[in-house]
Amino acid sequence: MQANTKRSTIKEVASAAGVSTQTVSRVVNGRPDVSDETRVRVQQIIKDLGYRPSAIARSLIQQRSFTLGVVTAGLKYIGPSRTLNGIASAAEAAGYSLLLKELAHFHANDVIPQLNALYAMHVDGIIWAVPEIGDNRAWVNDLSIDLPIPILYLAMEPREGVSVVSINNYQGGRIAVEHLVEQGYRHIGHISGPLDWWEARQRMAAWKDVLTEAGIVVQDHHQVEGNWSSSSAVPAFEKLYNQYPEMDAVFVSNDQMALGVTQFACQKALRIPQDIAIVGFDDIAEAAYFTPPLTTMHQDQHELGTVAVQEVIKIIEANQSGIEIEESQTIVLTPTLVIRESSLRQKEVDRK
Repeated sequence: MQANTKRSTIKEVASAAGVSTQTVSRVVNGRPDVSDETRVRVQQIIKDLGYRPSAIARSLIQQRSFTLGVVTAGLKYIGPSRTLNGIASAAEAAGYSLLLKELAHFHANDVIPQLNALYAMHVDGIIWAVPEIGDNRAWVNDLSIDLPIPILYLAMEPREGVSVVSINNYQGGRIAVEHLVEQGYRHIGHISGPLDWWEARQRMAAWKDVLTEAGIVVQDHHQVEGNWSSSSAVPAFEKLYNQYPEMDAVFVSNDQMALGVTQFACQKALRIPQDIAIVGFDDIAEAAYFTPPLTTMHQDQHELGTVAVQEVIKIIEANQSGIEIEESQTIVLTPTLVIRESSLRQKEVDRK
């Protein structure tokens, strides 16, 4: 048997249904400006003829590829991988495909080839989902980069002239440390992420500011640096514990490092939170199953990816319609505190 490879066309559907091709297009795209009777009739014809819309035809008609370029790096980290998942889900829901490019390392500054390659593939817009680290944003304001499509940046310090969607790491850090202060802890140490990361610096700045405002003296030996991994937190917390023996609480810059802190505390027979309270950042799925369950800042990186897609499509559609909008805006998502036993004074634990 030879398979029938002939595709039904939108004109054939329109002719069979007695409507225009524009009406068929409205039905296919779920537009509301079609009567229920017509919609049902067209949908039945589509089913009978086995009609499938052509993405190529739609692109030619609308002069758009309905494809977004995404540049990312470090997908082994929870944040970038969660964000990419949000981007993929939102793009699919909006009828867009993705072209993904992963940089070999975070610090790449020679980005012109990646941008030109995506533009050559006719993407409608680009989401730059690489976290800001060191000087890997030095090229952003380079006037020689002048693509005629929108670029939206994630996990980056807001700056003039570019569109940014990010988590408010500073505010999240403030909320975390304020919670510890409100619980009555006065000797609050900090394990930061790698300080060439903008996000890590923001969280550390919040820790310093809240303690200073509370009249608590902050000294250099009250803080140590990790690298986001659980394994890095064990020696980091051991160092912090030895140089800051009066410490009664610690704000850890992510949950994976908080796990390493928990392990070291158990090895040293330190009770959590009676001897040392712990607050993390991220609210990974496992945080509720730490021993004891971990208080942490919930940042919705899936939502970060979703908002990024919505915003870049908004710019694309405005440009397509000839509508002038402000492209260089900043959208900041605020994380929320999830309180669990690792930070509560014993009297609070007893009440629960």
